[in-house]
Amino acid sequence: MTTTILARLRDADAATRRVALLQLADEEDADALPEVIALLADDPSPDVRREAARMLATWEQSDTVAALARALEDADATVREAAALGLAELKQPDSAPALLPYVAHASAFVRAAALRALRELRVAEAEAPALAALQDTDAAVRREAVTVLGWRKQVAALPALAERARSDADADVRRAAAGALGLATDAFVLPALLDALRDPMWRVREEAAATLGKLRALAPEAHVTHALAEALGDDYWQVRLQAARALGRWHAVHTIDALTALLNHPISNLRKEAALALGEIGDTAALPALHTAASDGDPEVVKAVRIALAQLGAHRARA
Repeated sequence: MTTTILARLRDADAATRRVALLQLADEEDADALPEVIALLADDPSPDVRREAARMLATWEQSDTVAALARALEDADATVREAAALGLAELKQPDSAPALLPYVAHASAFVRAAALRALRELRVAEAEAPALAALQDTDAAVRREAVTVLGWRKQVAALPALAERARSDADADVRRAAAGALGLATDAFVLPALLDALRDPMWRVREEAAATLGKLRALAPEAHVTHALAEALGDDYWQVRLQAARALGRWHAVHTIDALTALLNHPISNLRKEAALALGEIGDTAALPALHTAASDGDPEVVKAVRIALAQLGAHRARA
């Protein structure tokens, strides 16, 4: 760091200090970090503190992480947000100890930001505070807690996650919890997902259908595929798409008629997924409808139909 830049960092004019920080960011000079940390902590200008937070976010080491964590308490909202964004980019598990105390902070913003940063680090020490945070009064905190547990693939948290998927007051929390249940290795999560498949919010239903598509190995239970078949008639095509995809993975032969009907749907993504699902199911009863769909006007649908026909041919050859 040159003496010129150092002088500018200490200049009485906030704009000059901010420009000096921008110059330092280009130089990537680690020797300047103590000065930047001091600016983030004490500079009277929120613009300067915000720029300091952005710069520190590019350096992941113990002192910069601790400084960004402290900045979550800054008096200025834009500085707090810059610090939170920087912490969310952390990748090194060694950064976790500086963040863990903030999970119990009085501010919901700080709690959520700390959990968001811990999610990326995937450390075991985050599991207990995240599990406790599922009961937080703030929806954003609960949502981040769900993602921490989901990314950790914490099986012990599945009952609590199932309860969040079923009954949390916030739709985004229910959606995140439904997705996190995809790590399940036991069929006890299926009732919660089936409840989520009937959630009043379509994004929750979409996530539930997508998660059910990942869990066929748990149990070949007919009531799951019947529920997914009902979801093919959902008001939202995004839910129908995930239901079709899931039915293919579950090899739900009894849904062939419903899936072939989707080959005529005006939304091409649905026609594509229906064709792929029919290929996965592998029943030759779908052949006439697939042959007709081979002349679809959308090239992606035609490609999906060809894949399905090839799968059906492979099934017939094995038979």
